[in-house]
Amino acid sequence: MANGENEALVEIEEVLQHLEAISFVAQRDAREALPALHGEDAQTRLLWLQAARDLFFHDREAGKAFMRATPELYARWPDVRRWTAQALVFTRWVNSWRALEGFLEQAGEVYAELGAEGEQAWYDIGMRWCERSVEDARAYFGTDYAKLTDGEGIAGIQALMAPAEMLAKEARLTLETYLPGALIARSVVGTPGLEPWARRGVDLMQTGRARGEAYFRLENAEGVRHLLDELPGYRPRRHSRFLQLLLLAWFDEEIPLADSDWRPGRGRPAMECDGRTIFMPAVLKDRDEAVVAALHTAGHLRYDTYARREIEALFAASDTEHPPLDEDQRITWRPLFAPYAERMFRFQVLFDLCEDLRVDARLCADVPGYATRLRRLLARAETPEGAPGIFFSFAREQYERLLRGDALDSRLQGLLAGEARLLDAFQAGQALFADEGFPDIAIEARSEAYLPGHGLNTGHAVYPRRTYAEIHDAPHADAYAEHRQTKEKQEGETPPQAPEQRQNDPDSDINVPPENTSGSGGRVGVGIPMPTKDVHTRGASREAGEGVIPYPEWDYREQRYLHEWAKVIERPVTEGKPKRAANILDDHAGALKRLRAALEMQRPARMAPLRRQPEGDELDIEATIDYVVDKRAGLSPEGRIYRRRAVQQRDTAVLLLADMSTSIMARHPSGEGKLIDRIRSGLILFSEALSSLGDAYAICGFASKYHDNVNYYVLKDFAEAGGAEVNARIAGVSGRLASRMGAAIRHSIRRFDAVDARHRLLLLLSDGRPADYDDGGDPRYLNEDTRMAMKEAVDAGVHPFCITLDPRGGQYLPSIFGPGHYTVLDRVDELPARLPEIYLRLRR
Repeated sequence: MANGENEALVEIEEVLQHLEAISFVAQRDAREALPALHGEDAQTRLLWLQAARDLFFHDREAGKAFMRATPELYARWPDVRRWTAQALVFTRWVNSWRALEGFLEQAGEVYAELGAEGEQAWYDIGMRWCERSVEDARAYFGTDYAKLTDGEGIAGIQALMAPAEMLAKEARLTLETYLPGALIARSVVGTPGLEPWARRGVDLMQTGRARGEAYFRLENAEGVRHLLDELPGYRPRRHSRFLQLLLLAWFDEEIPLADSDWRPGRGRPAMECDGRTIFMPAVLKDRDEAVVAALHTAGHLRYDTYARREIEALFAASDTEHPPLDEDQRITWRPLFAPYAERMFRFQVLFDLCEDLRVDARLCADVPGYATRLRRLLARAETPEGAPGIFFSFAREQYERLLRGDALDSRLQGLLAGEARLLDAFQAGQALFADEGFPDIAIEARSEAYLPGHGLNTGHAVYPRRTYAEIHDAPHADAYAEHRQTKEKQEGETPPQAPEQRQNDPDSDINVPPENTSGSGGRVGVGIPMPTKDVHTRGASREAGEGVIPYPEWDYREQRYLHEWAKVIERPVTEGKPKRAANILDDHAGALKRLRAALEMQRPARMAPLRRQPEGDELDIEATIDYVVDKRAGLSPEGRIYRRRAVQQRDTAVLLLADMSTSIMARHPSGEGKLIDRIRSGLILFSEALSSLGDAYAICGFASKYHDNVNYYVLKDFAEAGGAEVNARIAGVSGRLASRMGAAIRHSIRRFDAVDARHRLLLLLSDGRPADYDDGGDPRYLNEDTRMAMKEAVDAGVHPFCITLDPRGGQYLPSIFGPGHYTVLDRVDELPARLPEIYLRLRR
């Protein structure tokens, strides 16, 4: 036995000399790691050293990782032979050292938690993925095993990996694509919900691989939306009307509310503000937290956290150069935090705590019930673990003192004074920062350090504003002076509602006007291709660029309008094709001649009786009888008992809105020319017909690429005369992009403001259903928005009517326009003649 031990020691020295000849670093790492194995016999140490050498020869990084991880791994799991044998298996694959590194870092913890059998099962699952791809193995072994188990041991890992196995076989989806999103999805939908979530991703991958992979990585709206819909809790966006009226009641301001870009996996949800708009997360824990969060976030506006003079005072006191405003005219806080370098998040949390205390002290005094709600939240709150818990506990203690009326920490006491300013909170934050009892905190853990209903005050770049006193106490200024523009914009965006469209608000604190929640219908078939586009900043309104007109968009899933979501860019058309226009008129000369003859029948030539007039040529018998009956009954009726004849006049204006998406460039079914040829002819004949009739008319088109790029083309305006120039523009029309109808319809309603007409008709010419690249893969979404735009048109006194060239139009148009408000042209060739005829019929 002694001879075997001595021989092993000699071999160990020979291996070390061999390593030294090959690499000084390898020899050094081996000699540093060997003492950790002093409790093992020489044969075991030799076995370990030979494995280290083999791994180093296979991949230098793998060998170094093995040797450097040994001391810590051995301390947790003394079975050297077991984990050394497992490590050697990685030599079967090239470039597997990252996966090996992840294995070595966690194997000891897994063994301590799950035992030898559990560790072997964990290892075997990783090896199966290693056989598929070393990148998949790296993703598996590099993920914290505690996250993989989710408290359920190996069964939790197996349940998590089952959909991944299916996706790898059916869709060739890599584990590194699946795993990060799956961990978040499981925390939301639970283990049973993982398979439906994964199946939804498979369906999306059939429409485009990039789109499906973005779904699994939660990088597009589709993946995020699915999870948000499953989250339990209170949904602020569904109660935004209540919250906004609550803010109006207490702060005398109409503060816009919009959706934030929060999503599962991004820390604890909280409301945030950019100095103008309050951004709401998809869900908060309960109603108390939502109300406190809304009041607290608005309190920062009320007590001048974002006032220009207060922010400038911070820069002056910090001797920091004031940054220039960004392209959206906002100020960033970053230069104030830059001096704190890698400890900036520690200071940011402390500064926010101080400013929150200053604001909440005022709110508790000024807003009845706020302190009570805040007290309930603090009583239910659980202290987070680690560094966030230290900040959280300190903040809770100070708030409990505030609510009891006790003195605060001496460094914070000055924040309770009525004249305390943002600068005072900043200086108090600096005093706390000097206290080493507050640890450094990582950005990933930062959100956990805030109390319920509170969050980052200094995360967004902010629009600097005037102080509250300047806004509300200026001579001859009303309470809404600062926000009149926002108020008028919102009034214009929210259409009037019929009684049957209304519902009672779910909140009982304030009796608010009902809100439109109607929505039904569907879209059939598959529209245009939809490449991936991240829309996580949904509802976050920005300053519209020059020429950009924002409109709301109806989201039937949330039963609410998305504020300033669709952006319309009006583009006058100046170039045209006069020769093509002349050829179209020649080709349709016969149809135009018959059309003009029919128009003569529409001219106002006959005499029409006007009844119940105060004077006239003859008595109106029915009105006279009513007058006598009312007189004998002791009433005082008006003497409108005459009838007279007058020339019948029509007061009609029409806007023809043409869908100019890519699909109109398709070949004609006959094979002769394209669909666009018939559309150009129809629009030109329509223009010629209405020019002869004398009715006010406009011809426009639209095409879109995403919600923030809806192009609206003006071919002829109401005030412009028809003729050769207009025909030339129409002849130059071509198809492009997609068709976001709702935004185009809303802009058309606005254009009717330019004409004084009692009867207003909106003719929509389309060859298919609404569709756009960023409709989220929801076949119903833009249908519902178009349907709501139709209702808005009716409420505005505009009669909408759709003419479609899509033979399947009967499947989806009834749900959008309703019976009698659309027609399907089975033969595209009929369009040039039928278009003016349909108008004349509707005009009667």
